[in-house]
Amino acid sequence: METAPATPSRSLLGVLLVLALAIGLVACVAGAGLFLWARQDGLNPVRAIQLRIALAQREDDLNTPAGASDAYQRFVVSGGDSAYAIAHNLLAQRLITDAELFVDYVQYHRLDSQLEAGTFYLRDRQTIPEIARALTDASAATVPFRTLAGWRVEEIAAVIDSNPLLDFSGADFLEIVGRGAIIPAEFKNRNGFPDQMSNGQPPSLEGFLYPGTYQLRPGITPVEVRDEMLAAFSAAVSDDFYLKAAQQGLTMYEVVTLASIVQREAVVAEEAPRIAAVYLNRMRRPMRLDADPTVQYALGDTRDAATWWPPLTQADYYATGGLPNQSYSTYLNQGLPPGPINSPSLGSIRAVLEAPQTDEFFFRLGCDNRTHVFFRLDQQNDHATFTCP
Repeated sequence: METAPATPSRSLLGVLLVLALAIGLVACVAGAGLFLWARQDGLNPVRAIQLRIALAQREDDLNTPAGASDAYQRFVVSGGDSAYAIAHNLLAQRLITDAELFVDYVQYHRLDSQLEAGTFYLRDRQTIPEIARALTDASAATVPFRTLAGWRVEEIAAVIDSNPLLDFSGADFLEIVGRGAIIPAEFKNRNGFPDQMSNGQPPSLEGFLYPGTYQLRPGITPVEVRDEMLAAFSAAVSDDFYLKAAQQGLTMYEVVTLASIVQREAVVAEEAPRIAAVYLNRMRRPMRLDADPTVQYALGDTRDAATWWPPLTQADYYATGGLPNQSYSTYLNQGLPPGPINSPSLGSIRAVLEAPQTDEFFFRLGCDNRTHVFFRLDQQNDHATFTCP
């Protein structure tokens, strides 16, 4: 006699059903949690989960830059470039190390539709998130450009040559700002530029290329850089400066010329007005200015190609040969040099315009090699024989 197969008890079936429901509930809760964790508006939920998991697994790679250089690289995004094309171009320039990771990042964060066409300046020390977000704003891409007070135009040209982000050379810039170049008429008239300098040469924009830090647009031209620097000068030198210059019987061209000498002489900024007063006293007497920086300017880089401001020997002061710009030496010529010898700071310009009334006609570098010792006219011999203990 055959025995009928055992039938699960109702209690066991109940347990299994409850267990199945519990597993389903846990799966639903886990799935909902996973969806909320990975959710991105506008992105397919399944794709969002895939990307979020992939990015979470490679978080260290996302935040590790391709290099450690501070140098900027020009990077161009053309109109119509896809995220894939951009990623592979970044990889080719070694700005990132993984094109697929870049694509995953921009897709998940919905940046792929925000990547803009334009010229950008990126560094390999930037991470993928930093690069991705930089590429969403072409208007923010700029070329950093900095010049210092006391630089002559050739030094500015050298900085241009050392900046790979500019599309022109230092020589191109010198053609725009050097002697004989066209000076914007309104700027020329306002600042009292002569048609011809005292040495018979046409003036340049030496002295008026305002020193500072500029953020230039990609593709800027030499003329536009010139105009930005002249605009910065005009913004800094207010109408009050011109009024004070007129009260002293000086044009702004003469003020800037003297300020450029003060700029090179004053090691301590607080002494600049007093140094300016000495030179103004000499001009009014009149006496030769005997300003060392004008001799350095006259020598230029003829002695040392590495510097435009060479150390002077005793023989340099009254040398009449071998000076390319001999007319600038105030040891050989009376009065101001033909024009500025560098771009002075606003402080040096103000020092000339606000120089105190003094009876000092001489100064020498003090024993600390920073500050100066000043002398009256009746102390000329003391000035000549001054020595440090």
